[in-house]
Amino acid sequence: MSSETLHAPRERLSKETLAMHHAITSLMEEMEAVDWYRQRADDCEDPALKDILLHNMREEMEHACMVIEWLRRNNKDFAGFLDEFVYKDGDIAHHHED
Repeated sequence: MSSETLHAPRERLSKETLAMHHAITSLMEEMEAVDWYRQRADDCEDPALKDILLHNMREEMEHACMVIEWLRRNNKDFAGFLDEFVYKDGDIAHHHED
């Protein structure tokens, strides 16, 4: 349950902070599921099952992207960083030096 990972008393957190927490927790869970399905697919010897696992992995990616879009729409800091880094060419880590 996401409330188990709160680091401050729930009643002291704003609705915005709680919504962000729910989104971030959901994003982490979706990305973990992507990783699990990918590992299972790599380890799977049955071609039909492997296809199903990869299909499931892509659905989890879709869910993660929907959460990222929610974060972009609801948090100006996320929006700014996404604008800065996503769909850009060149060096990611040292883009300020370009």
